[in-house]
Amino acid sequence: MHVVIAKVNEVLYDGEADSLTVLGAAGEMTILGHHEPLITTLKPGTITVRLAHRATAEGGASEQTFAVQSGVLEVRSEGATVLL
Repeated sequence: MHVVIAKVNEVLYDGEADSLTVLGAAGEMTILGHHEPLITTLKPGTITVRLAHRATAEGGASEQTFAVQSGVLEVRSEGATVLL
């Protein structure tokens, strides 16, 4: 799935991922490809992006993490967007 994590003036991550784990309003949740549409606020914590298999096959890291104080997560059929 395609994941974008952005601030008003900066894109922190824009790429393919196998999953996205966040601390939403109802607790920790992991988003996978083809997840039901969803919009939620985010609580302070860590966002974990598990990178797509093809990225890790090239010798890169298997995941990236981002600290978050607040934000909004929108999940669509094409992927997920996090606005911080």
